[in-house]
Amino acid sequence: MTHPTSCVIGTPGVRWGDAEVAQWRASLAVKRSYAAEVVSVIDQLRSRFEVTQYGQLDYPSGTYPLFALRSHDWNDALPTMLVTGGVHGYETSGVHGALLFVERYAASYAGRANLLIAPCVSPWGYERIQRWNAHALDPNRSFRANSPAQESAALLQLVAPLHDRVLMHIDLHETTDSDETEFRPALAARDGLIIAPGEIPDGFYLVDDAAHPQPDFQRAIIAAVAKVTHIAPADEHGEIIGSPVVAEGVIEYALRELGLCAGITEARYKSTTEVYPDSPRATPEQCNAAQAAAVCAAIDFALAHVD
Repeated sequence: MTHPTSCVIGTPGVRWGDAEVAQWRASLAVKRSYAAEVVSVIDQLRSRFEVTQYGQLDYPSGTYPLFALRSHDWNDALPTMLVTGGVHGYETSGVHGALLFVERYAASYAGRANLLIAPCVSPWGYERIQRWNAHALDPNRSFRANSPAQESAALLQLVAPLHDRVLMHIDLHETTDSDETEFRPALAARDGLIIAPGEIPDGFYLVDDAAHPQPDFQRAIIAAVAKVTHIAPADEHGEIIGSPVVAEGVIEYALRELGLCAGITEARYKSTTEVYPDSPRATPEQCNAAQAAAVCAAIDFALAHVD
């Protein structure tokens, strides 16, 4: 899915101002419905989980309530597991993989773990199949104090009371062909930069926390997902998206320094999934199933290693 206007807005080499952001925003059309595809599924789960509205996005184009699902039988004596999806609204399996996990698997953890799931952090971006929010900000570079992104600020407020009590946090993402054809050109245009072409990996991979890596945890997730879809190989430089591969399908980022969602708590076990939905070897159903498998494997590993 290309977006030809994104890379021609503004003057090459000059950062966008308010006028360029407004031009970019006006060029976007709603392509799918958050209410019909996400909120309706959440509503069907209200009898099984506590549904909390933790915030609301207020944009000129409309408002979007933000929802999280919590275990009905929340028990402070149990370990807490955090699942987030749709931080980048265009990454479809992050949203629907999180919902699939809730629908099919979450009940099996009743009495063993507290679950908190925010399946669609960026509904404005979900509807427009966009990486950024309405102000051309990347929510997944905005998880920091006084965040300029409403999406990030709301999620930070939701998890603040649990900041030191989360044992595991898995954040569900995708790496798509449109990262290279649409979103990196848009980033270059917005920031007045020249960005060298990159390579999109064919397959699933994970991003660990460079500050506190947990290689056994990442390996357990990779092993579970490999039963559902293929794992991305390293490129000719031994890298995936420019970062050294430290184990099969695993790279590391400085989560907190970069303002990434997976770094918002003190969780011992953290991971960001990256599914590749554009592969001829993967269907949308496989992508959703891979995300759900990753969540289950992450929770299972964390439960098996509670102090």
